[in-house]
Amino acid sequence: MTQPRIPNLFKVPELNEKLLFTLLCLALYRVGSHITVPGVDVTALTQFFSHQSGTLFGIYDMFVGGGLSRATVLALGIMPYISASIFWQLMGPVSPTIEKLNRDEEGRKKLTQWTRYLTVALAMGQAWGVAVFIETLQGAVAHPGWGFRVTTAFVLTVGAIFVMWLGEQITERGIGEGMSLMIFFSIVEGAWPAVGKTIEYLHTGAVDIPKLLVLAVIMLIVVWGTVAITVAARRIPIQIPRKVMGRGRIREGQKSFIPLRINSAGVMPIIFAQSIIIVPGTLAQFSNVTALRDFAQYFQPGSWIYYVVFSVLIVFFTYFYTAIIFNPVDLAENLKKQGGFIPGVKPGTRTAEYIDRVLSRVTLPGAIFLTAIAVLPIIIFDEFNVPFRFGGTALLIVVGVALDSVQRMQQHLILRQYDGFMKEGRVRFRGRQRYM
Repeated sequence: MTQPRIPNLFKVPELNEKLLFTLLCLALYRVGSHITVPGVDVTALTQFFSHQSGTLFGIYDMFVGGGLSRATVLALGIMPYISASIFWQLMGPVSPTIEKLNRDEEGRKKLTQWTRYLTVALAMGQAWGVAVFIETLQGAVAHPGWGFRVTTAFVLTVGAIFVMWLGEQITERGIGEGMSLMIFFSIVEGAWPAVGKTIEYLHTGAVDIPKLLVLAVIMLIVVWGTVAITVAARRIPIQIPRKVMGRGRIREGQKSFIPLRINSAGVMPIIFAQSIIIVPGTLAQFSNVTALRDFAQYFQPGSWIYYVVFSVLIVFFTYFYTAIIFNPVDLAENLKKQGGFIPGVKPGTRTAEYIDRVLSRVTLPGAIFLTAIAVLPIIIFDEFNVPFRFGGTALLIVVGVALDSVQRMQQHLILRQYDGFMKEGRVRFRGRQRYM
């Protein structure tokens, strides 16, 4: 049975400092997410966002913990930085220059700096767009005009830069990936209003106890499946032969493995698929064209066209993003340089082909799982008429970040000869692969 070793977390001074620093930064982030931009009527803005759950605004608001719907100084959140990071990541396979920079430490530092510059540029554009958008809502701005736009755009841009800096500080001096942790806490905070609404539904009789019990069982199964698929990996055995190092030293042969995760793409396929399928609905919100509004109805949750197109997009982007982030040729070359090989497979091109073939096979169940975790909860929870959704993007991010944070704390404890945070069932294969 799994036994948590929480007291061990406080036996390592360095880990204590990292945890406290991380919590302090996250507290600052959440405080900033509740400070409203001057001159905005939050009530009018909240009413508009109450009907935007299936549009681009609703998804963006989820990632920033409701900051956009409240027009806070940190309303842009971490999204400009994420967009910039994804841009340079997608440019890697396209541009030889970017791919070359990714291969060495100095090049990665330069890319990090470029990411910061692009983040500032994106934040300025998005901040101006948000300011103009808020002005279009009736009653949302007391004194509209250029003064409001410039002030709001400046405040939101500075807020986005502060969030970027805060995330980097957590990554360098705290525990875990700062950007991921901020999204994690934003999503978790957004769950509390849903709990309150559920209790209200229970009191009014809109939802009864048997339904809630069934939903609780479904939620446990979904979480269990998400954790299992997140850590699941196919092990490819490798052999590193003995090697004479000089002066009579001999390196012993080693047996190891390359873990190919079933869900190498993470949550990105669902994000990409959602970004495309919500375009018709978002455009229809600001259009008076009847044909466009009728067309957008086909891409609303509940229609079979929505589920079919959404599923196809997720499968496509799973293979697409896996191909971008995982290069079997580079992996085979690195393995060859170390003198390693896969038993029964020739080094070089044959190894790359073998790894690519195995990766393509293990990616299929990962794509099917992502499709199920994104689509099935929507169908089930719509049938039960509850005021929240459980699954999809938010669940994958929460589970992934939680597992990664537990693994990092566990590594700190094991490094200093303490028992792990979890006695059994330790997290493996999260985010790192050997010989990459």
